[in-house]
Amino acid sequence: MRKTTLTLALLAALALPAAAAAKPNPDRADKRAAVAQCKSERGKTEATRKAFKAKYHSMRRCVRQKGAEEAAEREAAQKNAAKECKAERSAIGAEAFAEKYGTNDNDKNAFGKCVSAKAKAKKAEMDAADDKAATEFRNAAKECDSERKAMGEEAFAERYATNDNGRNAFGKCVSGRTREA
Repeated sequence: MRKTTLTLALLAALALPAAAAAKPNPDRADKRAAVAQCKSERGKTEATRKAFKAKYHSMRRCVRQKGAEEAAEREAAQKNAAKECKAERSAIGAEAFAEKYGTNDNDKNAFGKCVSAKAKAKKAEMDAADDKAATEFRNAAKECDSERKAMGEEAFAERYATNDNGRNAFGKCVSGRTREA
């Protein structure tokens, strides 16, 4: 009796992690994407890292902010895709819609396949926009760094700083240039 109970307890303990690993976790995917975006935005040069620190103060804060943005983008893409698929199904008819998107024997999975395809496409568009913004941020940081070196620290601080000690000049320069682009 004890051996049976112990064996069942061990099997249950082993089955739980396997079941948990089987389900995709959107939060982990959002965090992975956020980390990648933050690393991309941080860049590898001293100028881009300084601008990153001025904007976010830390990698943790960036990941938290970008992770929330990723989750919101994913949800928006899903909702918009469902609306588009409903509109398309009513426009072309249920049979034509099932024929176009269905992949199983009776084409009953057509709506899900349509939503999935459209959501992935919308998410890819949003990710491309995020990549473009990160590139613009890095380029602005490099431009501001070269301008600061050419002008000198004091003249640069006088031109861009908004506080008394002039320490926010670099961040103000970068944020101004990213808004222009």
